[in-house]
Amino acid sequence: MKTTLILSLLISTTFLQAQSSLQAFRMGRTTGKLPYIEYGPGDDRLGGAKMTYIDTNVVVCVVDSLKDDYKVRLSERHYAFMPKTAVKFDSLIALRPYYLTQNFQVYGDSAYDYVKINLDQKLPYKSIQQISPSRIAVDIYGATSNTNWITQLTSATEIKNVYYEQTEDDVFRTIIELKHTQHWGHHIYYDSASTRLVIRVKRQPYPLTLRNLRVAIDAGHGGSNSGAEGVKSRQLEKNLTLLFARQLESTLRESGVKDIYMTRTKDTTIGMPERIEALLRFEPDVLISLHFNSSNIDTVRGTGTFYRYIGFRPLTQAILKQMLSLGLEEYGNVGNFNFALSGPIEYPNALVEVAFLSNKEEEKMILDPAFRAKVAARIQRGLQNWLAGMN
Repeated sequence: MKTTLILSLLISTTFLQAQSSLQAFRMGRTTGKLPYIEYGPGDDRLGGAKMTYIDTNVVVCVVDSLKDDYKVRLSERHYAFMPKTAVKFDSLIALRPYYLTQNFQVYGDSAYDYVKINLDQKLPYKSIQQISPSRIAVDIYGATSNTNWITQLTSATEIKNVYYEQTEDDVFRTIIELKHTQHWGHHIYYDSASTRLVIRVKRQPYPLTLRNLRVAIDAGHGGSNSGAEGVKSRQLEKNLTLLFARQLESTLRESGVKDIYMTRTKDTTIGMPERIEALLRFEPDVLISLHFNSSNIDTVRGTGTFYRYIGFRPLTQAILKQMLSLGLEEYGNVGNFNFALSGPIEYPNALVEVAFLSNKEEEKMILDPAFRAKVAARIQRGLQNWLAGMN
């Protein structure tokens, strides 16, 4: 009886301390299409630095209000920011002193491997791609371990091993070791009818050939979003990206690729959320997004490839190497790029800034149909070399 009383007092004290440190707060859930959390309140032309997209109906604790964002408490030491449109307040949600994890199950079906984690509540999370060795780390904020077993079935063929670490009192990290070096993507969501967190891991395609891949091609901009403009020709980026995307589609089909998805095939306005949703439905093995760069300084030139997640960098490196073989100068291989279509973790993706429309020499190249064909051929070769370098 005495032990029970002491434990109850400790829990109550911890809970009151947490409430005191929060001062005024409101509980809510994530809502809307593709809600996300950001590291801080900063902003630029690409938006704030995103931490992750997150599922709907995830419980969040709002502790402050800015102009367009709410500050949310993820755990005792971790905070993030969310667009106000992504939060729906719910007075029926009570802040608990702790949330516990339960048992895991790891298995595979005919297409994917899965890690399923039973939780007390739908809590915020983020994932990190790790390399050398290839792993996925998933942090669940607000969770404390009560996991006493992890059942791993042989039907999981891409996942080598799963274990966890309690990195902080209320931050629970799940480590998923992968069989292959290349990250092929993963998807995190909650079961709609429960508080079970699901991490779906994509397997490496077999056979590992270009013609076997499901390829998505994104022609940047379109419709009301015209993009950059040629310095002499006044040609609009949205029209040129479509020409290059169609050429890439044709080149890939000639090489035997059958499953190709184009985010747009004409001059139409398609927002980034709509593009992402369509891509997630298509479930590509790889996405190539085509753009043209621009600068206020007309001497700036070169080709560049962009990625956000370290596990997808090899794809962008392979394509950049081939683009440089066209005699273009190197603008660079740019990581942690906060472009919307670089955000999904579900499939390898590369943004290719072919050349600068603001540079007279490169603009002339861009307008040449022969150069268009060469770019498509180099991207195709980059994809082939990327696949050849895998184990």
